[in-house]
Amino acid sequence: MLLAGESWVARTTDVKGFDAIDRAQLEIGAEALLAALRGAGHDVVHLPSHLVATDFPASLDELGEYDVVILSDIGANSLLLHPQVFNQGRRFPNRLKLLAEWVRGGGGLAMAGGYLSFQGFQGKANFHDTPIEEVLPVEILPYDDRVESPEGVFGELTGTEHPVTAGLDQQWPVLLGYQKLTAKPDATVLATVDSRPLLAVRSEGAGRTLAFASDISPHWAPAEFLEWDGYRRLFDQAVTWLAGDR
Repeated sequence: MLLAGESWVARTTDVKGFDAIDRAQLEIGAEALLAALRGAGHDVVHLPSHLVATDFPASLDELGEYDVVILSDIGANSLLLHPQVFNQGRRFPNRLKLLAEWVRGGGGLAMAGGYLSFQGFQGKANFHDTPIEEVLPVEILPYDDRVESPEGVFGELTGTEHPVTAGLDQQWPVLLGYQKLTAKPDATVLATVDSRPLLAVRSEGAGRTLAFASDISPHWAPAEFLEWDGYRRLFDQAVTWLAGDR
Protein backbone atom coordinates (compact mmCIF):
# COMPACT_ATOMS: atom_id res chain seq x y z
CA MET A 1 0.00 0.00 0.00
CA LEU A 2 0.99 3.63 -0.46
CA LEU A 3 0.67 6.28 2.26
CA ALA A 4 1.02 9.78 0.82
CA GLY A 5 1.50 12.78 3.12
CA GLU A 6 1.80 12.93 6.91
CA SER A 7 5.06 14.88 6.99
CA TRP A 8 6.06 18.50 7.07
CA VAL A 9 9.11 20.74 7.19
CA ALA A 10 9.16 22.90 10.31
CA ARG A 11 11.04 26.19 9.96
CA THR A 12 12.09 27.89 13.17
CA THR A 13 14.04 31.02 14.08
CA ASP A 14 15.92 30.92 17.38
CA VAL A 15 16.62 34.44 18.64
CA LYS A 16 19.53 34.53 21.09
CA GLY A 17 20.12 38.10 22.10
CA PHE A 18 21.59 40.01 19.17
CA ASP A 19 21.77 36.94 16.92
CA ALA A 20 19.14 34.82 15.23
CA ILE A 21 19.55 31.34 13.79
CA ASP A 22 17.16 29.93 11.17
CA ARG A 23 16.73 26.17 11.07
CA ALA A 24 14.50 23.70 9.28
CA GLN A 25 13.63 20.13 10.16
CA LEU A 26 11.69 17.39 8.40
CA GLU A 27 9.10 15.92 10.75
CA ILE A 28 7.22 12.66 10.12
CA GLY A 29 3.76 12.33 11.64
CA ALA A 30 3.07 8.81 10.40
CA GLU A 31 5.27 6.80 12.76
CA ALA A 32 2.40 5.30 14.75
CA LEU A 33 0.43 4.31 11.66
CA LEU A 34 3.47 2.91 9.86
CA ALA A 35 4.41 0.84 12.91
CA ALA A 36 0.84 -0.43 13.27
CA LEU A 37 0.49 -1.43 9.61
CA ARG A 38 3.94 -2.93 9.22
CA GLY A 39 3.52 -4.76 12.53
CA ALA A 40 0.34 -6.27 11.13
CA GLY A 41 2.23 -7.52 8.07
CA HIS A 42 1.31 -4.89 5.48
CA ASP A 43 3.89 -3.77 2.93
CA VAL A 44 3.76 0.02 3.23
CA VAL A 45 5.52 2.63 1.10
CA HIS A 46 5.50 6.09 2.71
CA LEU A 47 5.73 9.00 0.29
CA PRO A 48 6.37 12.11 2.44
CA SER A 49 4.60 15.33 1.56
CA HIS A 50 7.57 17.07 -0.06
CA LEU A 51 7.88 14.24 -2.60
CA VAL A 52 4.21 13.88 -3.50
CA ALA A 53 4.22 16.48 -6.30
CA THR A 54 7.11 14.77 -8.11
CA ASP A 55 6.84 11.09 -7.14
CA PHE A 56 3.17 10.21 -6.69
CA PRO A 57 2.04 7.70 -9.38
CA ALA A 58 1.09 9.39 -12.63
CA SER A 59 -0.48 6.50 -14.54
CA LEU A 60 -2.89 3.65 -13.96
CA ASP A 61 0.00 1.23 -14.42
CA GLU A 62 1.94 2.92 -11.62
CA LEU A 63 -1.10 3.00 -9.35
CA GLY A 64 -1.67 -0.66 -10.19
CA GLU A 65 1.45 -1.52 -8.19
CA TYR A 66 -0.60 -0.83 -5.05
CA ASP A 67 -3.71 -2.40 -3.56
CA VAL A 68 -4.45 0.55 -1.27
CA VAL A 69 -3.65 4.27 -1.30
CA ILE A 70 -4.09 6.45 1.79
CA LEU A 71 -4.06 10.24 1.48
CA SER A 72 -3.40 11.89 4.83
CA ASP A 73 -2.72 15.57 5.47
CA ILE A 74 -1.76 16.27 1.86
CA GLY A 75 -3.72 18.78 -0.20
CA ALA A 76 -5.05 18.52 -3.73
CA ASN A 77 -2.45 20.99 -5.04
CA SER A 78 0.39 18.58 -4.31
CA LEU A 79 -1.27 16.01 -6.55
CA LEU A 80 -2.29 18.47 -9.27
CA LEU A 81 0.78 20.70 -9.57
CA HIS A 82 3.70 18.60 -10.75
CA PRO A 83 6.76 20.83 -11.38
CA GLN A 84 6.28 20.19 -15.09
CA VAL A 85 2.99 22.09 -14.80
CA PHE A 86 3.81 24.71 -12.20
CA ASN A 87 7.37 25.56 -13.26
CA GLN A 88 7.39 24.76 -16.96
CA GLY A 89 3.80 25.36 -18.06
CA ARG A 90 3.57 21.90 -19.65
CA ARG A 91 0.76 19.37 -19.50
CA PHE A 92 0.82 16.47 -17.01
CA PRO A 93 -1.72 13.78 -16.01
CA ASN A 94 -4.43 14.80 -13.55
CA ARG A 95 -3.71 12.47 -10.64
CA LEU A 96 -7.05 13.15 -8.95
CA LYS A 97 -8.83 11.81 -12.03
CA LEU A 98 -6.41 8.89 -12.23
CA LEU A 99 -7.06 7.95 -8.61
CA ALA A 100 -10.81 7.99 -9.15
CA GLU A 101 -10.45 5.81 -12.26
CA TRP A 102 -8.14 3.44 -10.39
CA VAL A 103 -10.71 3.08 -7.60
CA ARG A 104 -13.50 2.29 -10.04
CA GLY A 105 -11.27 -0.35 -11.55
CA GLY A 106 -10.81 -2.09 -8.20
CA GLY A 107 -8.43 0.02 -6.08
CA GLY A 108 -8.87 0.85 -2.40
CA LEU A 109 -8.63 4.55 -1.43
CA ALA A 110 -8.74 6.10 2.03
CA MET A 111 -8.50 9.67 3.25
CA ALA A 112 -7.65 10.48 6.86
CA GLY A 113 -8.37 13.85 8.42
CA GLY A 114 -6.03 16.72 9.18
CA TYR A 115 -5.30 20.34 8.36
CA LEU A 116 -4.62 19.42 4.71
CA SER A 117 -7.28 16.73 4.29
CA PHE A 118 -10.82 16.96 2.90
CA GLN A 119 -11.26 20.76 2.67
CA GLY A 120 -8.90 21.56 5.51
CA PHE A 121 -7.50 24.63 7.22
CA GLN A 122 -8.82 27.75 5.47
CA GLY A 123 -10.00 25.47 2.67
CA LYS A 124 -6.41 24.85 1.53
CA ALA A 125 -6.70 21.07 1.10
CA ASN A 126 -9.42 21.81 -1.47
CA PHE A 127 -10.82 18.35 -2.23
CA HIS A 128 -14.39 19.65 -2.50
CA ASP A 129 -15.91 19.16 -5.96
CA THR A 130 -13.02 17.01 -7.19
CA PRO A 131 -12.86 13.47 -8.58
CA ILE A 132 -11.65 12.37 -5.13
CA GLU A 133 -14.85 13.61 -3.49
CA GLU A 134 -16.83 11.73 -6.16
CA VAL A 135 -15.47 8.36 -5.00
CA LEU A 136 -15.19 8.93 -1.25
CA PRO A 137 -18.08 7.94 1.06
CA VAL A 138 -18.55 11.53 2.22
CA GLU A 139 -19.45 14.94 0.87
CA ILE A 140 -16.89 17.66 1.59
CA LEU A 141 -17.75 21.22 2.57
CA PRO A 142 -16.58 24.03 0.23
CA TYR A 143 -14.93 25.92 3.11
CA ASP A 144 -12.82 25.28 6.22
CA ASP A 145 -14.35 22.10 7.62
CA ARG A 146 -12.41 21.69 10.88
CA VAL A 147 -14.05 21.15 14.24
CA GLU A 148 -11.44 21.93 16.87
CA SER A 149 -12.27 20.15 20.14
CA PRO A 150 -9.57 21.02 22.69
CA GLU A 151 -11.83 19.70 25.45
CA GLY A 152 -11.79 16.27 23.80
CA VAL A 153 -14.44 14.28 21.92
CA PHE A 154 -15.02 10.55 21.69
CA GLY A 155 -15.78 8.38 18.70
CA GLU A 156 -18.48 5.75 19.06
CA LEU A 157 -19.49 2.78 16.94
CA THR A 158 -22.86 2.96 15.24
CA GLY A 159 -23.59 -0.72 15.83
CA THR A 160 -23.34 -1.65 12.16
CA GLU A 161 -21.35 -4.85 11.80
CA HIS A 162 -18.47 -4.55 9.35
CA PRO A 163 -15.00 -6.11 8.91
CA VAL A 164 -13.31 -2.73 9.44
CA THR A 165 -14.65 -2.31 12.98
CA ALA A 166 -14.89 -5.96 14.08
CA GLY A 167 -13.78 -6.39 17.69
CA LEU A 168 -13.38 -2.68 18.45
CA ASP A 169 -14.58 -0.97 21.64
CA GLN A 170 -17.97 0.72 21.49
CA GLN A 171 -16.45 4.03 22.63
CA TRP A 172 -13.03 5.12 21.39
CA PRO A 173 -10.32 7.12 23.17
CA VAL A 174 -10.29 10.88 23.11
CA LEU A 175 -9.68 12.94 19.96
CA LEU A 176 -8.98 16.67 19.79
CA GLY A 177 -10.72 17.51 16.52
CA TYR A 178 -12.13 16.23 13.28
CA GLN A 179 -13.51 17.22 9.89
CA LYS A 180 -17.22 18.06 9.53
CA LEU A 181 -18.38 15.64 6.82
CA THR A 182 -21.70 14.40 5.46
CA ALA A 183 -22.15 10.75 4.59
CA LYS A 184 -23.37 9.99 1.08
CA PRO A 185 -26.70 8.14 0.84
CA ASP A 186 -25.02 4.88 -0.23
CA ALA A 187 -22.22 5.07 2.36
CA THR A 188 -22.05 2.98 5.52
CA VAL A 189 -21.22 4.99 8.64
CA LEU A 190 -19.34 2.79 11.11
CA ALA A 191 -18.46 5.33 13.79
CA THR A 192 -19.59 8.83 14.72
CA VAL A 193 -18.27 11.77 16.70
CA ASP A 194 -20.68 14.44 17.94
CA SER A 195 -23.33 12.60 15.87
CA ARG A 196 -21.31 13.26 12.68
CA PRO A 197 -19.50 10.65 10.56
CA LEU A 198 -16.11 9.71 11.98
CA LEU A 199 -15.56 6.55 9.95
CA ALA A 200 -17.46 5.73 6.76
CA VAL A 201 -17.00 3.25 3.91
CA ARG A 202 -18.42 2.85 0.44
CA SER A 203 -18.11 0.76 -2.69
CA GLU A 204 -17.38 2.59 -5.94
CA GLY A 205 -17.40 0.56 -9.12
CA ALA A 206 -15.15 -2.43 -8.49
CA GLY A 207 -13.26 -0.55 -5.75
CA ARG A 208 -13.73 0.54 -2.17
CA THR A 209 -13.21 3.81 -0.30
CA LEU A 210 -12.96 4.88 3.33
CA ALA A 211 -13.03 8.23 5.11
CA PHE A 212 -11.69 8.75 8.62
CA ALA A 213 -12.60 12.25 9.75
CA SER A 214 -9.91 12.72 12.39
CA ASP A 215 -6.14 12.39 12.52
CA ILE A 216 -3.93 9.33 12.39
CA SER A 217 -1.20 11.32 14.18
CA PRO A 218 -0.87 14.31 16.52
CA HIS A 219 -2.28 16.84 17.00
CA TRP A 220 -5.91 15.66 16.75
CA ALA A 221 -4.87 12.14 17.74
CA PRO A 222 -3.29 12.31 21.21
CA ALA A 223 -1.34 9.54 22.89
CA GLU A 224 -4.50 7.99 24.33
CA PHE A 225 -5.74 7.27 20.81
CA LEU A 226 -2.41 6.31 19.24
CA GLU A 227 -1.60 3.89 22.08
CA TRP A 228 -5.08 2.35 22.14
CA ASP A 229 -5.07 -1.38 21.31
CA GLY A 230 -7.85 -0.71 18.81
CA TYR A 231 -5.69 1.72 16.79
CA ARG A 232 -3.66 -1.07 15.20
CA ARG A 233 -6.72 -3.27 14.78
CA LEU A 234 -8.74 -0.49 13.16
CA PHE A 235 -6.22 0.42 10.49
CA ASP A 236 -5.09 -3.16 9.90
CA GLN A 237 -8.70 -4.16 9.24
CA ALA A 238 -9.33 -1.01 7.20
CA VAL A 239 -6.43 -1.69 4.84
CA THR A 240 -7.35 -5.37 4.57
CA TRP A 241 -10.94 -4.48 3.64
CA LEU A 242 -9.86 -1.79 1.18
CA ALA A 243 -7.56 -4.25 -0.57
CA GLY A 244 -10.44 -6.69 -1.05
CA ASP A 245 -9.43 -9.65 -3.20
CA ARG A 246 -6.55 -7.89 -4.90
